Amino acid sequence: MNTLGVEDYGLYNVVGGFVTFFSFLNGAMSTATQRFIAFELARGDTYRQIMTFSTSAIIHFVIALLIVIVAETLGLWFVCNKLVIPEERFVAAIWVYQFSILTMFVSIVSIPYNAVIVAHERMSAFAYISILDVVLKLMIVYLLTIVTFDRLIFYAALLLGISILDRLIYGIYCKRHFKEARVKLIFDKKIFKEMTNIAGWSLFGNIAGVCYTQGLNVLLNMFFGPVVNAARAIAVTIQGVVTGFVSNFQMALNPQITKSYASGDLKRMHSLIFASSKYSFFLLLLIVLPIMIETQTILTVWLKIVPAYTVWFIRIILCILLIDTLSNPLMISSQAVGRVKVYQSVVGGLLMLILPIAYIALKLGGNPETVFIVQLIISVVALVCRVVIVGQMVSFSFLQYAYKVMLPTISVFLLASCMSIGIRYTVTNQSLLGAGIVIILTIVLTTVSILFAGLSTAERDLIYSKISTLKHRIHD
Repeated sequence: MNTLGVEDYGLYNVVGGFVTFFSFLNGAMSTATQRFIAFELARGDTYRQIMTFSTSAIIHFVIALLIVIVAETLGLWFVCNKLVIPEERFVAAIWVYQFSILTMFVSIVSIPYNAVIVAHERMSAFAYISILDVVLKLMIVYLLTIVTFDRLIFYAALLLGISILDRLIYGIYCKRHFKEARVKLIFDKKIFKEMTNIAGWSLFGNIAGVCYTQGLNVLLNMFFGPVVNAARAIAVTIQGVVTGFVSNFQMALNPQITKSYASGDLKRMHSLIFASSKYSFFLLLLIVLPIMIETQTILTVWLKIVPAYTVWFIRIILCILLIDTLSNPLMISSQAVGRVKVYQSVVGGLLMLILPIAYIALKLGGNPETVFIVQLIISVVALVCRVVIVGQMVSFSFLQYAYKVMLPTISVFLLASCMSIGIRYTVTNQSLLGAGIVIILTIVLTTVSILFAGLSTAERDLIYSKISTLKHRIHD
């Protein structure tokens, strides 16, 4: 942001992000692909694994072509006529849009390979490739400081280059390690029908997801201009980084949830759903709460320029992230079962309400934070609906989930938040040192709250035994 400037940074995020409006069809097929590959691995049917991968690869290639066509027609018209773009940056915005379309194309055709890695639970591959990805993006930022031509266009072009490199690495890795990860020009109609049956209803939920993410971004652009988009982009960047700490943990459990259902072990499936929800929330809270308490200081140290509204954007979005963390295992469970009609109709319908309600709120004079407050409220309602629907699918009650997940997570959140806020107002030193003390104490208090208000006696004993074992190994 410092290199591009606030306006160009916001412009990149609204124009480049607008391309994801057209990803709803791809998102639906992506969830179906991951589910079917993991399901066939659990069943051990090699032929079905090969046919599933090849069919999904062909489908994703066709989807990518369709999205390019729509983006280059309807999407291009919208960008040129409806988005608020400074006249002097219009040409750069169009270049960014074109590079973003190509980046999306590459990402879409990569999805079957990513799904194979997740299904085989080779998480180390994601770790190494992610490290490479981050290093390359850091190099891009450095290059931006020394180039003499348009930095915004250069930035978008280099991100496309990284996307292509990631695609090549994933493809090579999969072909070397998984026998089914080779595209054959074979199209299995039966598998296609099964996949599209799930994807068809998932499509509704994915449209809702795109609407309330990029739709809100476009709304903010139309009502407040690209500077507010920059504030949202910073908040979403923090959200993405924080999510990464938890998503890898959940990524390791997601295939197990699907495989447990495929093998008929519902008891283990329940245990995985409850554990994934609760532990993911606790892990995320350890990171999120210190950021929420000291948002202003963190932004001041991190950024030279802090756009207006950024602080509250971050705090509200992180609260939404905590809710979504609980929702993810439930979503994976509904996909594992394969009966997604009711789930997607109800949950997708609720999420679709975010954009029109936010629009009405802004028309009535609401401030930029209003759109995220609307999203937070509906996310809570959607979580309750998810629990009820998935519970009926896989035979656990709402009371079970409330007792095993909701009660401990809410208790820990309230206890840790109250103590941390108290510490924040007790420490009067407003310097970086004072913020550091508050952050450390917040982490300590959150950890204590998790141990004594969030975990059962058996879970605490297990942690103590692991710590004891680790100590013995260190001493030995």
